[in-house]
Amino acid sequence: MADDSPLSDPQHPASRRAAWPGGLSGRLLLATILVVVLANVFAVPLLLANRQREWLSDRVAAGELASFVVTAAPSGKVNEQLKAKILASAGLAAVGIQADDGVMRLVLAAGKLPHTVYRIDLREQDFFSSVSEPLETLSGGGDRMVLVTDRPHYTSGELVEILVPDAPLRAILLANLGELLVGALFTSAMAGALVYLFLNFFLVRPMQRITRSMERFRADPADPAARLAPSGRRDEIGRAEVELERMQADVRAALASRARLAALGEAVAKINHEMRNMLTSAQMASERLAASGDPVVARTLPPLERALDRAVRLATNVLAFGRTEEPSPIPAIVPLRAALEAAAEDSNLAGRLRVSEAIDDEARVFADPDQLHRILINLMRNAREAMDAGRPGEGVIRVDFRVDGAAAVIRLADQGPGLPERARTNLFQPFLGSARSGGAGLGLAISRELAKANGGDLALAETGPSGAVFELRLPIAPEPGAPRHGDGREATAPADA
Repeated sequence: MADDSPLSDPQHPASRRAAWPGGLSGRLLLATILVVVLANVFAVPLLLANRQREWLSDRVAAGELASFVVTAAPSGKVNEQLKAKILASAGLAAVGIQADDGVMRLVLAAGKLPHTVYRIDLREQDFFSSVSEPLETLSGGGDRMVLVTDRPHYTSGELVEILVPDAPLRAILLANLGELLVGALFTSAMAGALVYLFLNFFLVRPMQRITRSMERFRADPADPAARLAPSGRRDEIGRAEVELERMQADVRAALASRARLAALGEAVAKINHEMRNMLTSAQMASERLAASGDPVVARTLPPLERALDRAVRLATNVLAFGRTEEPSPIPAIVPLRAALEAAAEDSNLAGRLRVSEAIDDEARVFADPDQLHRILINLMRNAREAMDAGRPGEGVIRVDFRVDGAAAVIRLADQGPGLPERARTNLFQPFLGSARSGGAGLGLAISRELAKANGGDLALAETGPSGAVFELRLPIAPEPGAPRHGDGREATAPADA
């Protein structure tokens, strides 16, 4: 069967990255070799300087020993033929010793001394001079003389100077340089290979495993092969594996929830269409009732008309909620007592609402009237259902009001049995926060969303056997003449809000 996965496509970016030999593994190998080569490059001059110092120090010691032959001879003199043999055996051109009296004496010399001479003082060498002197020796042609000054090894003088050809020294340094370079290349390759294998096993391969899982998950989140099983490591790689597994699980749950919500939205759209038709019929029936002239109908019809109007508006906006959006609020100055009474009437709470004296005709809030009505209805209906579940028709809802800075705080307290732990945990989560069997858990979630859209919030203040208390925070109404909204619009609530 053909593999239709995008990962099998040779043109897919992930396939090109996996097939390219210059990936993370190759880069680590090259970087390791480069670092080791650079370390050896810095070490080679130091090793050459040490080798040159040892060779020159040996020549100084040989010069001192050669001087003993002259000082031990009768009258301190030897013929020129013997001097030449002594100097040739020591590999020197001349030897001079400065005694304690400060006078430099040329002990041995082979004929006429050459003029092409450079000096190396072994007594006073710092880091830069010790490194640069071998380079100076190597840069020459091997036909010069080097004048070496050092402290005596065997005599009691102050210093010893020797004149030695640099050709043997240059040949030794060249041979050592070749050996060092070969050794540096070998150690670089070995160190690079070992570090490469180590990093490839502990870092690159786990990262490739994580990358493949991410690529498979992006291509098909439902693919079981895309799941990454953590290896149990306790380092950063192990943490990345655990977090990736959790992220994949969260994304799968979100996608499943999104699919369920999409199906729910489609069903709601169909229901919404039918509901609007029914509401239109109800509005037409209410218009016919209004024309009847019956005084009882005239008294009871306005609340019915308001309820139908709000139901039509709600049906119109239900699809916006399905897209996790609410219409932008149009804030207005809303008399709080009138809003509470209208919501209580539509919530079938006649005679069961107790409004505190703090909510007088001057108590006003600044919010969208329709959205505030929806919030209050949701809270009051939830409270009524909670109270009726234990004692049908009994219990009252108490509403209090206070000003906290720039916010108006409305407290609604019922006399129900309180909220169970399961409901409190997911109280404002859609489909999860319902406290009663068969509830969808949307009322409080919608109410809190509307409260935040109006610049406030909704929270559970208290709950227990004596009931639940919710706090609704909204902006207080601005003073007359003050700006009331970002666009400067002035809106007032209708008298029946």
